This record gives sequence, structure tokens and C-alpha cells, in this order.
Amino acid sequence: MEQENINLILSQYNIDIVDIKQQSDKGKKAIWWIKTTDGDKVLKKHSCSSKTLEFILSAVEHLKNREVNLSNIIKTKNNNNYIKGVNCCYVLSDAIIGNTPNEDKPQELKMIVEELARFHYASRGFEFPDDCKPRLHLGLQKEEFEGQMIKLKGFYDAEMSTAKHSEFGQIIISQFPYFYKRMQLAIAENKKSGYSRWALETKNTNCLCHQDFTASNLILTSSKEIFVLDIDSITIDLPTRDIRKFLNKIMKKKGQWDLKLTSQILQWYNAINPLEHWKWQVLKESLIFPHLFVGIMSKYYEKREISWPEARYIERLKGMIKIEKSIGPILQDFERIIP
Repeated sequence: MEQENINLILSQYNIDIVDIKQQSDKGKKAIWWIKTTDGDKVLKKHSCSSKTLEFILSAVEHLKNREVNLSNIIKTKNNNNYIKGVNCCYVLSDAIIGNTPNEDKPQELKMIVEELARFHYASRGFEFPDDCKPRLHLGLQKEEFEGQMIKLKGFYDAEMSTAKHSEFGQIIISQFPYFYKRMQLAIAENKKSGYSRWALETKNTNCLCHQDFTASNLILTSSKEIFVLDIDSITIDLPTRDIRKFLNKIMKKKGQWDLKLTSQILQWYNAINPLEHWKWQVLKESLIFPHLFVGIMSKYYEKREISWPEARYIERLKGMIKIEKSIGPILQDFERIIP
């Protein structure tokens, strides 16, 4: 985006600009820091449609009204929450000043988990506008699992049919049968768990999932408040979606699953947003499904990281296999771990 075009966008706001600095530019998405006489602002370019953005912004309003810490959206001179661009939209908000919380510090990890629980608790009763385009994952977990399993089985069959295999391919041939059984087991668990019952119940109240509720998307302010950033991917689903993603991120960073820490995280969460025992059982099927293995295998065969050398893919694959296989004690003692 050219500088003069950014100035044109910013001219639609009642702000006095001192300086403009681009923080990132990924083509469809970009962020600028705007220094003004009234403090720092952030201009964000969104790649989603205006109707999807209206869903996101309605979720922001709902959460803010229920005291979730999110940055203030600044309205345009025409009292709009965003500006439509060419195949994109722009949103201006107040910058949040602080630091990234440290997940390695128990007290800050606890604060993150409690904020995630508050996020889910506050989202109940959310109603999106009739004319927006909502993002929905609710009730689709079995279909998601099956779709991923079929896709990866296709990659595996194609690898098996080739005469020569790369080192990555050899590892896949060796390890895929184990993970295929895990995928099948997760689907079987879904059919007998309370997932469908909970999804049906949640249709009446809604629950918002951030989808990437990790330290990198949070700010810890000097007043010890956690602010939530980057909610572009917000969707309606069961809270276990976020909990599973959060646990995977933490254990991925540790290099293996930690039974004591897993139990502690679930206890911290449940103290703020209590879930009935049978609802915690729904988390189990999502942990059985090998999301980390699925992620790296898909990335390799879909060639999503062209710049990655083969050695990096192999290192990542080995790491994900190690983490996935370390979850055994968690699944075996699941009844004892959950609140």
C-alpha cells in the first residue's frame, strides 16, 4: 500500500498524525503504527470481506461490554467502525502499551489461562447481526477430523506408491499408521462423547473462540491487566477448541506433554469458567486427534512453506512426533486430570 493511500485512509478519521510506521506487510494483511497528538493508534488491514468483519466487530463489542480487555475501535468521521478498501477493509484502534506475557512464569501463565476462561465466559449470549457473515465451527468437529484424515491418507497412499522416498517420506511411511489409528479413535470418541449434545446446547447461547489465544497475541500492561489482540480468526465453537489449541502450544514449547502442568491449566480455567464434568470429556477426543502431526504433514505435502529446506521439515516432523507420542499418560489419566 502506497504512503499516499494510507494517508487517504487516515484522512477519514478525526486524528492529528505525527508519524506513520509500518509494522508488518503480508500482502493481504498489514499493520501500521500511527503516532498522533492523542496517543498511539494501530491501523490494521483485514483481508476478510466487510460482512465477515462486521461479525468480528460485533464480537468485539459484545466482549468489551462484558469487560474483556480489547482495544477501543476508533470510528471514522462518518461514524463507521471500518473503511472499505479494494478487496480489503481497514480498522483503526487505540494501541495497547505493555509487554508480551511470559508463559514460562507460572503466575503469568495462570493470568493467561484465567483470561481465556473469562473470554469464553463473557462470550455467552453473543448475538451477531442478521446481515453479517458469521464464522461458525460449532458442531463440525467430526467432519473436520474426517476431512483431515482422508486428506492425509491420500498423501500417505501417494508416498507409498512412489519408488523412491525422501527422508521425510520414509518417516511418514513408518509413523503414519499409528497416527491414522489415533485419527480413527478420535472420530469414534466423537460419536459417543457429549460433543453433539454440547454443540446443540451452545447453539442457543453461542461461545466465541479466539483460535490463537497465546502470549504472542496478548499484552500485559503495567497495571497487570491482560489485553487480547488479533481476533481476526474469531469463530463460534465450543471452548474446548481454544483449550486444545492452547495446550498444544504450551506443550509444543516444552517439547513434550506435562501431566502436572496440564492438570493445573485445566484447574485454573475451571475456577473462572466452570464446565460440567461431561463437557471436559469432549476435550479428550480433540487431544487424541494428532493435530500437530497433521499440521506438519499437511504443510509438507501441500508445499505451504516453499522457503523451508528439507532438513527443517524433517526436524519439525520429528519434534511433532515426539510431542504427540508423549501424550499417552495424559489420555490414560484423563479422568484424574480433568476438574
